[in-house]
Amino acid sequence: MLNPSRLLAACAATVLLLSPGIAAAYTGPGLGLGAIGVAFGLIGSLLLAVASIVWYPVKRLIRRIRK
Repeated sequence: MLNPSRLLAACAATVLLLSPGIAAAYTGPGLGLGAIGVAFGLIGSLLLAVASIVWYPVKRLIRRIRK
């Protein structure tokens, strides 16, 4: 079994070996706007999913009260 200091050293070495180096690449504004659009789309779809799950029982309750 590894002692804690060796385990920490092994984890640190693994992280350093797997981390990428410096990327010399230009990402234009289109990539940023696309990422923001994707984020808004994901958040919006999750909110619509929650709203649709909540709306169906509320709709049934309203129909039951009106009758």
